[in-house]
Amino acid sequence: MKRLLASIHDVSPRFEGEVDLLLDRLAPHVGQRLAMLVVPDHWGGAPITPAFGARLRGWASAGIEMFVHGWFHRDDSAHRGLAAVKARRMTAGEGEFLGLDHEEALARMRRGKALVEDATGRAAAGFIAPAWLYSDGARAALADAGFALAEDHAHVWAPGGATLAKGPVITWASRSTPRALSSLAAAAVLRHTLHPLPTVRIAVHPGDVTRPELLRSIDRTFAAFAARRRPAAYADLLAERRASISA
Repeated sequence: MKRLLASIHDVSPRFEGEVDLLLDRLAPHVGQRLAMLVVPDHWGGAPITPAFGARLRGWASAGIEMFVHGWFHRDDSAHRGLAAVKARRMTAGEGEFLGLDHEEALARMRRGKALVEDATGRAAAGFIAPAWLYSDGARAALADAGFALAEDHAHVWAPGGATLAKGPVITWASRSTPRALSSLAAAAVLRHTLHPLPTVRIAVHPGDVTRPELLRSIDRTFAAFAARRRPAAYADLLAERRASISA
């Protein structure tokens, strides 16, 4: 049976209530078979507290995969050329790893990995950059940091290894009405066109709960895929790759 990968982004004490609402929203479709993308210190003002760390440990114990999702989730780099276009068009100052060199990217990845693993008592599932945006240095740092999995808008891959899944992530934008409308249109198209893919990825964000029309679209999108697919873990992709190599 084909796979459905679900994820909640921007998991942080800053958005604890929103994360709870999203968990409840996704539960009828995937239960707790999903991933959380944890931000260690969202915009430098929401560090992981002991109480929130305990919640992360509980969610991980229930089977939720924990990814490191940057460090600050805020982009403080000065960009030029194509990177400047991506920073302006694809996110609102949140592409933290788009402008980092290898050394700084690696340092933040290692710090984030240590924090998430200490909180959960388990190995981090992987790393996903904020806004799915990476510099070349950041991409190179993934393997050096010891991450088993990474993801961007179009792929899931094993750093230093193979591509494990292809196809666009279905996601929504909430920061302005034009972007929300555009994401609604994209979701409507993708929930009809992505069925041939072996793996479909759906990602939700805390801001989605602020717009009822986005929540309705999220419900419709999960319902469209959940009936035909099994909720899966990102780690399943890696396990299946290893099994195919050894067969």
